[in-house]
Amino acid sequence: MTAPLVYVLNGPNLNRLGSREPEIYGSQTLQNVADLVSGEAEALGLAADFRQTNDEAELIGWIHEAVDRGADVVLNPAAFTHYSYALRDAAALVTSGGSRLIEVHLSNPAAREEFRHTSVIAGVATGTIAGFGSDSYLLALRALAR
Repeated sequence: MTAPLVYVLNGPNLNRLGSREPEIYGSQTLQNVADLVSGEAEALGLAADFRQTNDEAELIGWIHEAVDRGADVVLNPAAFTHYSYALRDAAALVTSGGSRLIEVHLSNPAAREEFRHTSVIAGVATGTIAGFGSDSYLLALRALAR
């Protein structure tokens, strides 16, 4: 039996983890996070497809790919969280199609600058996990494995 596929998708600037504002985002690199996600997914009987892009159109294309495959999505939309209605509409395709989408954030946006307090993704997501660093991803995978 094939392990259920989960797309773990990451938006802009997350490729700079480890060097970008470590006091907020921690010292782990994106590769460190990918390795943690891969190990946790395997332990939970899931197959994680971990990707990152700084390009909104590419991220939307990956969500469409997940929809077409009937896969669940763990999404860290990064800055797109706050204004990308195109990404929101793509995310809605996941949940309206019967799959689950969990929005994740390394930091807690609600405890940061005012412009970060609004998520256009949250209203169409199955749930949101924020503020636990890389553990946010692991908690999302655990929720999907249940």
